Amino acid sequence: MPAPYISYVKRKSDWPLDEATFPGNLRFVPDLHLEFDRPVTFFVGENGSGKSTLLEAIAVMAGFPISGGGTNEVDSSHGINEDSLLANALRMATNKQPKDGYFFRAELQAHFASLLDHRRVDPDFLGDPYQRYGGKSLHTMSHGEAFLSVMRNRLSEGLFLLDEPESALSPQRQLSLMTLMYDLVRGKKTQFIIATHSAILLTFPDARIISFDDEKLMPVSLADTRHYQITSGILNNPESYWKHLRNSGGE
Repeated sequence: MPAPYISYVKRKSDWPLDEATFPGNLRFVPDLHLEFDRPVTFFVGENGSGKSTLLEAIAVMAGFPISGGGTNEVDSSHGINEDSLLANALRMATNKQPKDGYFFRAELQAHFASLLDHRRVDPDFLGDPYQRYGGKSLHTMSHGEAFLSVMRNRLSEGLFLLDEPESALSPQRQLSLMTLMYDLVRGKKTQFIIATHSAILLTFPDARIISFDDEKLMPVSLADTRHYQITSGILNNPESYWKHLRNSGGE
Protein backbone atom coordinates (compact mmCIF):
# COMPACT_ATOMS: atom_id res chain seq x y z
CA MET A 1 0.00 0.00 0.00
CA PRO A 2 1.69 3.29 -1.08
CA ALA A 3 1.94 6.50 0.93
CA PRO A 4 -1.03 8.65 -0.06
CA TYR A 5 0.43 12.11 0.52
CA ILE A 6 4.15 12.75 1.04
CA SER A 7 6.27 10.85 -1.49
CA TYR A 8 9.77 12.11 -0.68
CA VAL A 9 11.90 14.75 0.98
CA LYS A 10 15.38 15.67 -0.16
CA ARG A 11 18.02 18.30 0.38
CA LYS A 12 17.91 21.22 -2.05
CA SER A 13 20.88 20.91 -4.35
CA ASP A 14 21.55 24.65 -4.22
CA TRP A 15 21.35 24.91 -0.41
CA PRO A 16 24.75 25.93 1.03
CA LEU A 17 25.93 23.20 3.39
CA ASP A 18 28.05 24.03 6.43
CA GLU A 19 28.89 20.71 8.05
CA ALA A 20 30.27 22.47 11.12
CA THR A 21 26.94 24.04 12.13
CA PHE A 22 23.37 22.88 12.63
CA PRO A 23 21.59 21.46 10.68
CA GLY A 24 24.39 20.69 8.25
CA ASN A 25 26.24 18.80 10.98
CA LEU A 26 23.53 16.14 11.13
CA ARG A 27 25.09 13.13 9.44
CA PHE A 28 22.17 12.36 7.14
CA VAL A 29 21.69 15.89 5.77
CA PRO A 30 24.37 16.09 3.01
CA ASP A 31 22.93 13.18 1.00
CA LEU A 32 19.35 13.32 2.19
CA HIS A 33 16.82 11.82 -0.21
CA LEU A 34 14.17 9.89 1.66
CA GLU A 35 11.25 8.26 -0.13
CA PHE A 36 7.99 7.34 1.57
CA ASP A 37 6.56 4.22 0.00
CA ARG A 38 4.21 3.06 2.74
CA PRO A 39 1.42 4.70 4.72
CA VAL A 40 3.28 4.24 8.03
CA THR A 41 6.92 5.25 8.44
CA PHE A 42 8.89 5.16 11.68
CA PHE A 43 12.03 7.18 12.42
CA VAL A 44 14.27 5.41 14.94
CA GLY A 45 17.66 6.27 16.36
CA GLU A 46 19.57 7.37 19.40
CA ASN A 47 18.93 10.70 21.11
CA GLY A 48 20.48 13.49 19.07
CA SER A 49 20.46 11.55 15.80
CA GLY A 50 18.10 14.08 14.18
CA LYS A 51 14.89 12.10 13.78
CA SER A 52 12.73 14.70 15.59
CA THR A 53 14.50 17.49 13.70
CA LEU A 54 13.58 15.94 10.36
CA LEU A 55 10.02 15.27 11.50
CA GLU A 56 9.72 18.90 12.60
CA ALA A 57 10.98 20.08 9.20
CA ILE A 58 8.44 17.88 7.40
CA ALA A 59 5.69 19.27 9.63
CA VAL A 60 6.62 22.86 8.78
CA MET A 61 6.79 22.10 5.05
CA ALA A 62 3.36 20.44 5.32
CA GLY A 63 1.89 23.62 6.81
CA PHE A 64 1.70 22.65 10.49
CA PRO A 65 2.93 24.85 13.36
CA ILE A 66 6.44 24.06 14.59
CA SER A 67 5.14 23.70 18.16
CA GLY A 68 2.53 21.13 17.17
CA GLY A 69 -1.14 21.24 16.27
CA GLY A 70 -3.16 21.52 13.09
CA THR A 71 -3.29 24.21 10.45
CA ASN A 72 -5.63 26.26 12.68
CA GLU A 73 -2.73 26.76 15.10
CA VAL A 74 -0.16 28.03 12.58
CA ASP A 75 -0.48 31.63 13.79
CA SER A 76 -0.64 30.74 17.50
CA SER A 77 2.24 31.55 19.83
CA HIS A 78 2.12 28.43 22.03
CA GLY A 79 5.28 26.45 22.66
CA ILE A 80 8.46 27.56 20.94
CA ASN A 81 8.97 30.59 18.75
CA GLU A 82 11.59 29.71 16.20
CA ASP A 83 12.04 28.55 12.62
CA SER A 84 12.95 25.13 11.31
CA LEU A 85 16.38 25.65 9.79
CA LEU A 86 16.27 22.22 8.23
CA ALA A 87 12.94 22.91 6.51
CA ASN A 88 14.62 25.76 4.65
CA ALA A 89 17.15 23.29 3.26
CA LEU A 90 14.68 20.70 2.00
CA ARG A 91 12.27 20.09 -0.83
CA MET A 92 9.20 17.92 -0.34
CA ALA A 93 7.08 16.21 -2.99
CA THR A 94 3.46 15.24 -2.43
CA ASN A 95 1.08 13.01 -4.35
CA LYS A 96 -1.91 15.09 -3.26
CA GLN A 97 -2.96 17.36 -0.42
CA PRO A 98 -4.62 15.79 2.62
CA LYS A 99 -7.97 17.11 3.80
CA ASP A 100 -6.83 17.03 7.43
CA GLY A 101 -3.68 16.63 9.45
CA TYR A 102 -1.92 17.18 12.74
CA PHE A 103 1.59 17.43 14.17
CA PHE A 104 1.70 15.78 17.60
CA ARG A 105 4.73 16.96 19.54
CA ALA A 106 4.86 15.20 22.91
CA GLU A 107 7.26 17.59 24.63
CA LEU A 108 4.98 20.57 23.94
CA GLN A 109 1.52 19.09 24.52
CA ALA A 110 1.18 20.98 27.81
CA HIS A 111 1.59 24.24 25.89
CA PHE A 112 -1.03 23.12 23.40
CA ALA A 113 -3.43 22.26 26.24
CA SER A 114 -2.95 25.78 27.63
CA LEU A 115 -3.66 27.25 24.19
CA LEU A 116 -7.06 25.52 24.15
CA ASP A 117 -7.80 26.85 27.67
CA HIS A 118 -6.95 30.39 26.56
CA ARG A 119 -9.27 30.03 23.59
CA ARG A 120 -12.06 28.92 25.94
CA VAL A 121 -12.04 32.32 27.69
CA ASP A 122 -11.22 34.38 24.58
CA PRO A 123 -14.37 36.33 23.58
CA ASP A 124 -13.08 36.57 20.02
CA PHE A 125 -12.73 32.80 19.60
CA LEU A 126 -15.86 31.32 18.11
CA GLY A 127 -16.93 27.80 18.95
CA ASP A 128 -15.74 25.22 21.45
CA PRO A 129 -11.93 24.80 21.45
CA TYR A 130 -12.24 21.41 23.14
CA GLN A 131 -14.63 19.93 20.58
CA ARG A 132 -11.94 18.13 18.56
CA TYR A 133 -9.89 17.08 21.60
CA GLY A 134 -12.25 15.13 23.82
CA GLY A 135 -14.73 17.80 24.92
CA LYS A 136 -12.89 19.16 27.97
CA SER A 137 -9.62 20.76 29.02
CA LEU A 138 -6.64 18.48 28.49
CA HIS A 139 -5.26 19.81 31.78
CA THR A 140 -8.08 18.04 33.64
CA MET A 141 -6.76 14.65 32.49
CA SER A 142 -3.66 12.70 33.38
CA HIS A 143 -0.71 13.09 31.05
CA GLY A 144 -1.39 9.77 29.35
CA GLU A 145 -5.15 10.31 29.18
CA ALA A 146 -4.60 13.69 27.52
CA PHE A 147 -2.26 12.18 24.93
CA LEU A 148 -4.70 9.43 24.05
CA SER A 149 -7.67 11.83 24.02
CA VAL A 150 -5.95 13.98 21.39
CA MET A 151 -5.16 10.93 19.29
CA ARG A 152 -8.60 9.33 19.58
CA ASN A 153 -10.40 12.54 18.71
CA ARG A 154 -7.95 14.16 16.31
CA LEU A 155 -6.66 11.32 14.14
CA SER A 156 -8.77 10.75 11.04
CA GLU A 157 -8.21 10.60 7.31
CA GLY A 158 -5.19 12.75 6.48
CA LEU A 159 -1.52 13.33 7.26
CA PHE A 160 -0.36 12.82 10.85
CA LEU A 161 3.14 13.40 12.17
CA LEU A 162 3.78 12.09 15.69
CA ASP A 163 6.91 12.85 17.70
CA GLU A 164 7.41 10.26 20.47
CA PRO A 165 3.68 9.67 21.08
CA GLU A 166 4.53 6.80 23.44
CA SER A 167 6.21 9.05 26.02
CA ALA A 168 3.12 9.21 28.25
CA LEU A 169 1.36 6.03 27.12
CA SER A 170 1.38 2.73 28.97
CA PRO A 171 2.05 -0.40 26.89
CA GLN A 172 -1.71 -1.06 26.82
CA ARG A 173 -2.41 2.46 25.57
CA GLN A 174 0.27 2.06 22.90
CA LEU A 175 -1.69 -0.94 21.65
CA SER A 176 -4.82 1.24 21.60
CA LEU A 177 -2.98 3.80 19.47
CA MET A 178 -1.85 1.12 17.03
CA THR A 179 -5.39 -0.22 16.73
CA LEU A 180 -6.61 3.27 15.84
CA MET A 181 -3.80 3.68 13.31
CA TYR A 182 -4.53 0.30 11.75
CA ASP A 183 -8.21 1.10 11.23
CA LEU A 184 -7.33 4.41 9.57
CA VAL A 185 -4.58 3.04 7.34
CA ARG A 186 -6.92 0.38 5.94
CA GLY A 187 -8.98 3.20 4.43
CA LYS A 188 -5.97 4.19 2.24
CA LYS A 189 -6.45 7.88 3.01
CA THR A 190 -4.16 8.29 6.03
CA GLN A 191 -0.39 8.58 6.30
CA PHE A 192 1.67 8.47 9.50
CA ILE A 193 5.27 9.50 10.00
CA ILE A 194 6.37 8.79 13.57
CA ALA A 195 9.59 9.40 15.50
CA THR A 196 9.72 6.87 18.30
CA HIS A 197 11.76 4.91 20.83
CA SER A 198 8.99 2.35 21.34
CA ALA A 199 9.68 -1.23 20.30
CA ILE A 200 5.94 -1.85 20.68
CA LEU A 201 4.99 0.72 18.04
CA LEU A 202 7.67 -0.60 15.70
CA THR A 203 5.75 -3.88 15.40
CA PHE A 204 3.09 -2.16 13.28
CA PRO A 205 2.41 -4.44 10.26
CA ASP A 206 4.17 -3.54 6.99
CA ALA A 207 5.52 -0.24 8.33
CA ARG A 208 8.74 1.21 6.95
CA ILE A 209 11.38 1.67 9.66
CA ILE A 210 14.11 4.23 8.92
CA SER A 211 17.26 4.14 11.03
CA PHE A 212 19.08 7.37 11.89
CA ASP A 213 22.05 5.60 13.48
CA ASP A 214 24.29 5.51 10.39
CA GLU A 215 25.74 8.04 7.96
CA LYS A 216 22.75 7.69 5.65
CA LEU A 217 19.12 7.05 6.42
CA MET A 218 18.51 3.37 5.84
CA PRO A 219 15.43 1.11 6.01
CA VAL A 220 15.84 -1.65 8.59
CA SER A 221 13.79 -4.55 9.84
CA LEU A 222 12.22 -4.59 13.29
CA ALA A 223 14.66 -7.24 14.51
CA ASP A 224 17.64 -5.13 13.39
CA THR A 225 16.69 -2.06 15.45
CA ARG A 226 18.53 -1.47 18.71
CA HIS A 227 15.18 -0.69 20.31
CA TYR A 228 13.91 -4.21 19.63
CA GLN A 229 17.19 -5.92 20.46
CA ILE A 230 17.63 -4.17 23.80
CA THR A 231 13.97 -4.45 24.82
CA SER A 232 13.65 -8.11 23.95
CA GLY A 233 17.09 -8.87 25.37
CA ILE A 234 16.53 -7.39 28.80
CA LEU A 235 13.02 -8.83 29.10
CA ASN A 236 14.16 -12.31 28.11
CA ASN A 237 17.37 -12.29 30.13
CA PRO A 238 17.38 -9.51 32.75
CA GLU A 239 20.06 -11.14 34.91
CA SER A 240 22.59 -11.08 32.08
CA TYR A 241 21.84 -7.44 31.25
CA TRP A 242 22.08 -6.32 34.86
CA LYS A 243 25.39 -8.09 35.30
CA HIS A 244 26.71 -5.98 32.43
CA LEU A 245 24.99 -2.75 33.57
CA ARG A 246 26.46 -2.92 37.07
CA ASN A 247 29.95 -3.05 35.57
CA SER A 248 29.53 -0.61 32.70
CA GLY A 249 27.43 2.27 34.04
CA GLY A 250 24.82 1.70 31.32
CA GLU A 251 27.07 2.11 28.28
